[in-house]
Amino acid sequence: MIEGFELVREGDLAWLTFTRPDKHNAITLEMWSEIPRVVREVEDDPAVKVLMVTGSGANFSAGADIGEFRELRSSAEGAARYDEAVQEAVRSLSEMVKPSVAVVRGNCIGGGCQISVACDFRFAAANARFGITPAKLGIVYDYLSTRQLVGLVGPAQARYFLLSGQLVDAPRAREIGLVNDTSTDDELDGDARAFAATLGSRSQFAVRGMNRIITKITDGQPEADDEVDRIRSEAITGPDYAEGVSAFLERRTPQFPHR
Repeated sequence: MIEGFELVREGDLAWLTFTRPDKHNAITLEMWSEIPRVVREVEDDPAVKVLMVTGSGANFSAGADIGEFRELRSSAEGAARYDEAVQEAVRSLSEMVKPSVAVVRGNCIGGGCQISVACDFRFAAANARFGITPAKLGIVYDYLSTRQLVGLVGPAQARYFLLSGQLVDAPRAREIGLVNDTSTDDELDGDARAFAATLGSRSQFAVRGMNRIITKITDGQPEADDEVDRIRSEAITGPDYAEGVSAFLERRTPQFPHR
């Protein structure tokens, strides 16, 4: 694992933690470039059901490491290479079929907020602050992340975020749909783990199949295709469906076999 984050398995959870608290967990180009590999590792591990993304110390992430910009984004070609690494990181997270949960404390700004939006769920401490600030740097936000933000909070709130660069607190973030739930700082990890445990208790075939379908919808696909039909057909003939129905009729907790 490269410097800047760590991946730790905890039962059926994998925790991806940014580990640059002295730099407010700013994300380097090397870290952006490594995220797709980490995602593949999580997706390929049958023991992992949910990816948790968080930051060490007081902050989730203050965003991209702007200290690198003079060297790495000093030309159009350099900026294009940098942006491609960011977009590949965002795409890999947003296209996961296993659920991902961002666990947010403190500042979640710029690229940090970009990563949290690419996750499926966001749980925030009461002291969390969210913002996307390319307008402060003269940067135009990329299309994929803009589409994700608009899909999450709507065009009016997306314009507020992107055009003003202003920060919003956790209660406001929850009000506009950016955050699923808020907790006290002491309760945040426990609440996020409890939700992840709920996800892990469901049929993983169903969870991943529906997550894939939701991604297709948010990508703009207007109707079902052959992949959607295949997912739904395999669910009906699969062992999780049989176990789910049997458990319901027998009034017991299902033990879904799909990993």
